[in-house]
Amino acid sequence: MSAAVECRALVKRYPDVTAVDGIDLTMAPGECLGVLGPNGAGKTTTVEMIEGLTEPTSGHVAVFGLRWGQGARQDKAIRRMLGVQLQETRLQEKLTVDETVRLFRSFFGSGRGVDDVIALVSLESKRGARVGKLSGGQRQRLALACALVGAPRVLCLDEPTTGLDPQSRRQVWEVVEAFKAEGGTVLLTTHYMEEAARLADRVAILDQGKIIAEDTPDGLIASLGAEQVIDLTCERPVSSFDELPGVISARGEGAGHRLHVTDVAVAMPGLLARVAAEGAGLSALSTHRATLEDVFVHLTGRGLRDG
Repeated sequence: MSAAVECRALVKRYPDVTAVDGIDLTMAPGECLGVLGPNGAGKTTTVEMIEGLTEPTSGHVAVFGLRWGQGARQDKAIRRMLGVQLQETRLQEKLTVDETVRLFRSFFGSGRGVDDVIALVSLESKRGARVGKLSGGQRQRLALACALVGAPRVLCLDEPTTGLDPQSRRQVWEVVEAFKAEGGTVLLTTHYMEEAARLADRVAILDQGKIIAEDTPDGLIASLGAEQVIDLTCERPVSSFDELPGVISARGEGAGHRLHVTDVAVAMPGLLARVAAEGAGLSALSTHRATLEDVFVHLTGRGLRDG
């Protein structure tokens, strides 16, 4: 069976920057691939090339074995297989929810029923409401309905929950999970590690246009070699924590330090003794289980939401 999405040696250059620098990606049918990275990492550009909205400088994209740019008929066939929710979908504010979904349904020769899609995104009570009167979360779910009404095989979501409150975010997640449960393939870009951990079967981490790590969420976390993380801030920098018992790695920036450790109980006595011995003065300390964000910081030195 053909891969749902395949990218080979994908490059996109602009006069002043290389946005995507030689990406290789393969997605199996029914899989959700989460793409993590800070602003400017190349996430949106990659998705737009997969969607056919941006032409690669070099390399190619294939969707279920069909490559973009091989003629109008083939490009049209690819578009019928894709459902797209852009980072910011602008819909006609004077139309109602029902009218909007019916408009998008009219673009396809076949697809899902309008009532079915409105129910899927839990907007039945708002079907007569104008788009301009909807909340941010309701607009995002309406944009999802428009992406789903053509019965796509691949759903491309570019940061679909950015700016939403936790309840609205979970409602979007449930729609995506329902699509995936029906055998759909999902390409998801996100700033939120908890979103990727919940929805994605695999995660690719992008930085400066390159994939720097790719695995299951658990596999990426396991690659740290540490189950727990200690963050501490001192009144002045400490020389080193790397050689202390239980410490896998340590990173310092100014008076702040992050330690990846096998066991907090093993690492803590040596850590506190080191701070006291150097008279650094402990200002703050916290611990947590290792997450995808810790993986990203370990690989790049930046947080997921840093520019």
